Amino acid sequence: MTDGDAKAARAAWMRALGRTAAIEREPEVTLPIIIDRLAEQMAAAPALISSSDVLSYRELGHRVRQFSRWGISQALRGGDVVVLLMPNRVEYLCIWFGLTRIGATVALVNSQLTGNVLAHSINTVAPKHLIVDASLAPAVLEVRSRLPQNMVLWVSGTSPLDIPPLDAEIEHLSGAPLCTDDYVPPSLDDTALYIFTSGTTGLPKAAKVSHHRVMQWSHWFAGMMDTSSKDRMYNCLPLYHSVGGVVATGATLVSGGAVVIRARFSASDFWRDVHEERCTIFQYIGELCRYLVNSPHHPLETQHALRLACGNGLRPEVWETFRHRFKLPRILEYYASTEGNFSLYNCESQPGSIGRIPPFLAQRLPVALLRFDVESGAPRRDAAGFCERAAANEIGEAVGMIPDVAAGRIGRFEGYADDDGTERKVLRNVFKAGDAWYRTGDLMRRDEAGFYYFVDRVGDTYRWKGENVSTAEVLSALCECAGVVEGVVYGVAVPGADGRAGMAALVVDRHFDLAQFHQNAAARLPAYARPVFLRLIAAIESTGTFKPRKQELVQEGFDPSLVHGPLYVIDLKDGGYVPLDPSLHTAICEGTFRV
Repeated sequence: MTDGDAKAARAAWMRALGRTAAIEREPEVTLPIIIDRLAEQMAAAPALISSSDVLSYRELGHRVRQFSRWGISQALRGGDVVVLLMPNRVEYLCIWFGLTRIGATVALVNSQLTGNVLAHSINTVAPKHLIVDASLAPAVLEVRSRLPQNMVLWVSGTSPLDIPPLDAEIEHLSGAPLCTDDYVPPSLDDTALYIFTSGTTGLPKAAKVSHHRVMQWSHWFAGMMDTSSKDRMYNCLPLYHSVGGVVATGATLVSGGAVVIRARFSASDFWRDVHEERCTIFQYIGELCRYLVNSPHHPLETQHALRLACGNGLRPEVWETFRHRFKLPRILEYYASTEGNFSLYNCESQPGSIGRIPPFLAQRLPVALLRFDVESGAPRRDAAGFCERAAANEIGEAVGMIPDVAAGRIGRFEGYADDDGTERKVLRNVFKAGDAWYRTGDLMRRDEAGFYYFVDRVGDTYRWKGENVSTAEVLSALCECAGVVEGVVYGVAVPGADGRAGMAALVVDRHFDLAQFHQNAAARLPAYARPVFLRLIAAIESTGTFKPRKQELVQEGFDPSLVHGPLYVIDLKDGGYVPLDPSLHTAICEGTFRV
């Protein structure tokens, strides 16, 4: 790390601290109010840009106020929940800005979900209304009988289905400034959003995100990225994610910049888009960077105005190639989670690191790595019952201290809609009696200079295609398929790929049909959660507490020389599962057969 890197890093931290300091000075100001102010200040400057729509700041403010008035007309009050199920569109942000402005809580549900997982996610937050894009309405109607009977369903966009059209309701409403006599403004402590996360076990959990955290994320990242009205952020990440929906958008908008929204990431369109839209920043997840590195040369891949790439999950083996090939001036890698109470930032451009906490902030942001017991799945404790800190370069689980209420909002753990899920993420009596720390479920190591490096996930959740995948969720869906008696789901490492690919070991009966199984799994699970590898076994060994023994299955992976019995891999080109023989195994390991 050079002196220049150190100075740039300190400047980034100081900007972030300066930008967030104003939040406490104006406790009545939330992000939608900032958008309202910017509507006048920035006027005709572009705010949101998609392939089909462009909204100036004035138009954005107008549209947001229309949705606020719609919420008022529906008698929405503080704490009332509205589910939003929609692909990436400029309207997505208008809706949640407008409804959270008047105190409603908007649940950003993963637009890829279907069936039981979709029904579970909706029911978790007990919504009064559900707004669904016309393209996703059939998935909601399929589970309508399992949703709250008093929930009102609305459709956005043209739909032949018998659902009340939201667009017609909005168009006749005024976009003039709001009067607080018509609604009760939310406080910073009120919940603005529910953002779903797989967590470490089970079905998706709805993480609470307060207005304070929305403001904190937006202004902190604005400081870290040094955003201004000259910036244009390229955002092809899902708007239902905290990164795509809050960080990338909020950090740009609070500085008066423009957000370029795309429906999804496309390696073939990426550089043309970035070039034509004159983007200066883009948000990434690690898998996106690997796709770009593995893509053929594009004539515009260095003909861009990018000054910064910001994101998480950029693997060490990709980092330098990614930076040099595409001539990126700066990479800002960070670590955070939707429900987490701390984050790390690599402001020094240390390849492979997820960040560190500078010494002058160590007391404000207490983070520790705890020695981890793999057998028990929990941090190790000493003879006195307290946890042990991991030494330098020793792998441990990362935890963040939860302050008491009097200590302020920094470091507070807001938890989930489910109280039991919240309590399971709190580790007590860690270093002294009565203290409480948030469990990340992530294993890391920290070097002598204080830089953190991600190692793996604790427990059963694995990460694939930029998404956390719950093995319990996947197994539940697979066991509904005809012929599946029982099974085990786990992640396996694939050479050259980030995260772990899903693998299922299943016990099946005579009703099992491989082609039908693939169709059923595709109908029940989003693409990233479908097992990449499949093996059929006669029985599943269990522990004394009836937990499946799967360590040997994980170790054998998808190597046909180690796996006994039928073994398959999903063929992304032709669809369906195909037998995995030694030659195909070699092709997967060498990267000539993509999974």
